[in-house]
Amino acid sequence: MKNNMTALVSCFARYYHTVNSNIKIYNDTLAHAILTKSEIENISKNMMEGIKFFNPNYDGDDSLKWVVNNILAPSVLARSIFNEKHLLNEIRLGLKQYLILGSGYDTSGYKISDKVSVYELDKKEMIEDKVKRVKNANINTENINYISCDFNSNWIENLLKSSFDKNKKTFCSLLGLSYYLDKEIFKQTISILSKNIPAGSVIVFDYPSNIETKKEIINQVLAKEAGEEMKSKYSYKDIEAIAQTSNILIYEHLNYQDINDTFFYDYNTLNPSNKILTPKGVAYCLLVKQ
Repeated sequence: MKNNMTALVSCFARYYHTVNSNIKIYNDTLAHAILTKSEIENISKNMMEGIKFFNPNYDGDDSLKWVVNNILAPSVLARSIFNEKHLLNEIRLGLKQYLILGSGYDTSGYKISDKVSVYELDKKEMIEDKVKRVKNANINTENINYISCDFNSNWIENLLKSSFDKNKKTFCSLLGLSYYLDKEIFKQTISILSKNIPAGSVIVFDYPSNIETKKEIINQVLAKEAGEEMKSKYSYKDIEAIAQTSNILIYEHLNYQDINDTFFYDYNTLNPSNKILTPKGVAYCLLVKQ
């Protein structure tokens, strides 16, 4: 399961925050069901034992909370609530299809109306493992379509062979995907999406900017150790070029300060000694097909 470790840790961050936080930035009540007891224990143990790597000067009494709030959770929580906010808005406007590229152990498709058809795309081994987990957890998956694919080659062919309707307005989520694809492949992914969704459809993604701080370096090290090396970074001009090439409008763009002000303000106001702040090298984008 080494190749799925990044997805597991992201799920753990959502689980830990949901169970332990007085203010829920993103409330993921299903994350606990996806994880096994031993996975929770092992990840907790590894993070606590690694506190000196994350923070050599740490002298507090809750090292796990520090690691989650400062390293694991910030990007995961904020991008999840950014995605959910816009997804729920589109559902209110009559959305019928929700497409998740690089779905990992994301549970957002299980939390929405069964009137929306959900398409989860990921590597074959990830899909197979997730199907086992949700079945063991007795999670309702009647509206979920699981599609195994490789984002470097055949994903659109596999999607179009399913019940996916390219003429129905679609919400496309690409959370955490841009980090691990070559820039040209990510650009092609957005372009392919644009050609296979109708006007008014939405694409949401996060991406690593050219800003690099200690948090970014730590996350790069963790990803590499999990067998998923981060490959790309983007400037805002890169994103503009991708949108222009794909005939898509940038409808919303948030930098790290926007993210902190929008999603973390309430939590940080009530938890001034244990703040959650998103890394400076992260940005979120919402595109709308013209």
